[in-house]
Amino acid sequence: LAALIVGCSTGPVSREERDTLLKQAQASRQEWNKVDPQLEAFAKKGDGFAFFPEITKGGFVVGGAGGKGVVYGKGQHTGYADLTQISAGFQAGAQTYSQLVVLEDQAAMNRFKQNELNFGANASAVLAEKGAALDARFVEGVAVFVKPTNGAMAEASIGGQQITYLPK
Repeated sequence: LAALIVGCSTGPVSREERDTLLKQAQASRQEWNKVDPQLEAFAKKGDGFAFFPEITKGGFVVGGAGGKGVVYGKGQHTGYADLTQISAGFQAGAQTYSQLVVLEDQAAMNRFKQNELNFGANASAVLAEKGAALDARFVEGVAVFVKPTNGAMAEASIGGQQITYLPK
C-alpha cells in the first residue's frame, strides 16, 4: 500500500483537476473556519501555508498516506503540493483527514519550495478544534494542524511524511 501511494504521487495535471482541487480546498477551509476562526488568521501570520483538503491513509503493519494540496504565499495562490507518508509498526485501519501546514517565515517557505521539508518521527500536529490556533507554536518554522474527516485508525508506528512543492 505504501509503495503504491508513494509511486502514484503526482500533482494535479489538467486545468480541470487544478480547478477541482482549488474549489475543494476553499470549501474545506471554510469548514475549518467554522471550527476555529483563528486558524485562518494564524495561517495568514506566516509567510505561507499549504492546505490539503483530503489525505487518505491506510495500513496494516505497513501503512501509507497521500493527498494533494494548494499552496499560498503571502496570501496568493503560488502552487500545489503532493503529500506522501509511509509508516511501519502497529497500525490497522483507514481514514481520511485534512491538513494545514503553516510556514512561519521566508526561510521555512524556501525549504518548503525546495522540497527540503520532511516530517519524521519527532514531528507533531495539533488537532484542528476550537481554540487550537491560540496555543499553536511553530517548531523549526512550521506548524501543522490536522482535522479527521472519516474512518478510524489505531496506530503506534514510526514513519515519515514528505511534501513536494509544484509551482503554479
